Amino acid sequence: MNPDDKRLAMMVEDHPYSYKDFEGTIPAGNYGAGNVIVWDNGTYTPDEPTQNPEKALLADLKKGHLSFILKGKKLKGEFSLIKLKGKQENAWLLIKKQDPYATESDILNKNKSVITDRTLEELEKKSKKMDQNSSEKKASKKSNSSAETPAVFIKPMLANTKEKAFDDTNWVFENKYDGYRTIAVINPTDVQLFSRNELSFNTNFKPIADELQKIDHIAVLDGEIVVEDENGKANFQLLQNYLKTGFGTLKYYVFDLLNLDGNLITDLSLLERKELLKILFNKYDFTNVFYSEHTIEKGLKQFDLSIKNKGEGIIAKKADSTYIPNKRSSDWLKIKISNEEEAIIIGITQPKNSRKYFGAILLGQYYGKRLQFIGKCGTGFTDATLKELYTKLKPHFVNESPLSEKVVLRDQIQWVKPKLVCQVKFSEWTNDKHLRHPVYLGLRIDKKANEVFVPSNNKSNVELEVKPDKILKEEKMKEEPTPATENDYDLKIGKTTLHLTNQNKIYFPEDGITKGEIVQYYNEVADLILPYLKDRPQSMNRFPNGINAPGFYQKDVAVDKVPDWLKTKKIFSESNEEYLNYLICNDKATLLYMANLGCIEMNPWNSTIKHIENPDWLVIDIDPDKDDFQEVVKTALTVKEVLDELETDCYCKTSGATGLHVYIPLGAQYDYDSIKIFGELLATDIHSRLPKTTSLERSIKKRNHKIYIDYLQNRRGQTLASPYSVRPKHGATVSTPLEWSEVNSKLHPSQFTIKNVLKRFEKKGDLWQPVLGKGANIKKILHKLENRNPN
Repeated sequence: MNPDDKRLAMMVEDHPYSYKDFEGTIPAGNYGAGNVIVWDNGTYTPDEPTQNPEKALLADLKKGHLSFILKGKKLKGEFSLIKLKGKQENAWLLIKKQDPYATESDILNKNKSVITDRTLEELEKKSKKMDQNSSEKKASKKSNSSAETPAVFIKPMLANTKEKAFDDTNWVFENKYDGYRTIAVINPTDVQLFSRNELSFNTNFKPIADELQKIDHIAVLDGEIVVEDENGKANFQLLQNYLKTGFGTLKYYVFDLLNLDGNLITDLSLLERKELLKILFNKYDFTNVFYSEHTIEKGLKQFDLSIKNKGEGIIAKKADSTYIPNKRSSDWLKIKISNEEEAIIIGITQPKNSRKYFGAILLGQYYGKRLQFIGKCGTGFTDATLKELYTKLKPHFVNESPLSEKVVLRDQIQWVKPKLVCQVKFSEWTNDKHLRHPVYLGLRIDKKANEVFVPSNNKSNVELEVKPDKILKEEKMKEEPTPATENDYDLKIGKTTLHLTNQNKIYFPEDGITKGEIVQYYNEVADLILPYLKDRPQSMNRFPNGINAPGFYQKDVAVDKVPDWLKTKKIFSESNEEYLNYLICNDKATLLYMANLGCIEMNPWNSTIKHIENPDWLVIDIDPDKDDFQEVVKTALTVKEVLDELETDCYCKTSGATGLHVYIPLGAQYDYDSIKIFGELLATDIHSRLPKTTSLERSIKKRNHKIYIDYLQNRRGQTLASPYSVRPKHGATVSTPLEWSEVNSKLHPSQFTIKNVLKRFEKKGDLWQPVLGKGANIKKILHKLENRNPN
């Protein structure tokens, strides 16, 4: 507690949360062996108020300098931790700051536990008794904790496809198993096995569930259940028939741990999770449950070994990757040896000769929302499987083809609703994008049809769907004066059914990006973008014929011509000099409705209908007249410099076009007129520091090709593209929130498009969240400005 004392502090490995209450003797040979008391306890906060204390502290930890306030029973007031450079990796310096709690008295004289009031010496005398009491206490605590926070099902993380194996020191490589992906949820009184879609596997694979009863921890495991033949090779058909025949050896290969003792550990790195998994499994003697081993760096060797063992292939995983539930990520890659695909059964052909039930099955896969025919399969069936499959398909017979394209086959076809998924092996993809020599392996009860997509590494399939589709569209337009409706479909969102139209219409001709892809992007990003649209009037910027055709703004919504579930608000428009019915976007259904109208970008007001005259933020729009983005970056950093001097937080995002937007949170505390004046003061200060490259002139001619510092966006009714909004620009760029460390010479708005930003958003979360926080104190800022510039 003496600011003159500087203590060495060592960073140690993370401890279980329950350790905070532990007192007792840790036996020799274990980590932290010795007598332990709880010397102090309490809470801590950053030294300055923030919307997200944890995030702020983690950022400071990364920088190597934390300042915080301790609120303990003994330790109180402000402290700093500073990482020591040149020392060992985990060495820090702990410093007490000068404040009312600072004292020269030795705090270590207060040597008793804050829980039991015992000293270490007293504990040592009664260590055996204390150890027994502690064990009972921990057992009781674990029992109570288990009741309060049981493990639950977690949708598994999925892998993208890659054609070739590789070596990389930052990656680990595991075997790829030919079975059913299985999540095991283990609680003290219950073990549940689930498919990736949360179907119960307990009955199907009871021996596995019984085996996992040995685990006396709360846990969630991720792995693959397989059935191996007499040669130890996983066989999918054996797995299919296991319930009937019992043939083969049932095994569960576990490659990930998602929850341990009630603690979600998906944010740990892959290697950390696997280390915990191995430690856990070492405690038990399993017969049919196995830890899935891995190699580091040597992907080519692992792949060759899989070929030698006639395996399925390998899975490559980034060693430091976190676990992202229910997402397909490029941090995990599947590299197959054999050509196998999941396919949707969309029809059957009439049987010929002596065959019963059907001749072949017709197969399909999805590309986006469009179902694509990939061939027919007539081999791999026995009399029993023909009958069994026909029985399962019959309830789903339909009269019309589920395909948008015409399939030319000589056979008589019975179409089937796309519900059932099967596994097939094949020799190769043909030039006309069909499977060559497919062989039926069995149904996949663990997969839904809407999860079966054209493989991302099958380049020919992508070309079929993007480039030729544009040509087909143009040919169809020549034949028909009105747009075709075959690419329309209904999407149910909650209780609302949304009719989406012309999803294959090309919106970005140079990139082949369709309207459907824009709708799908907003579907994926809805949770991120909606907080910045909620309760805000929308000025809809519509491009119904794509970005190369003229667009138009629509503010007024004809209430009698839109669905009654849409929310509108009558607001006076100063530019129109009348009251208009503005659309209010508060949910995903409205967001996708707007995207379906051709709103490629989303343009909300700066204020909400709750405080229509008071904006939630001030924006400095850095708008270049020419493509010199380095100067744009320099200007943004100058904005940051000015606001740092004023001790005011600000946040930067790409405009998605040619500029950058810097926002200052305001929390709807001030009206538009006040904010516009404040914005002008800031812009003037910024311009004074960059007079040769920036301008405050609104007239383009008068700017003389300089960067326009636009503070007039802070007027009532003005709009800018929201964060996470697509822009009607080449490449389908996205207005993307940035960390200030990213605002550097390497930055350009073209880096962020609908093709790559989702992965970024998964990793970084919502960087823009503080913009909706409490907001800056304008009075204090103006006071600082006056003191700095007395004239």
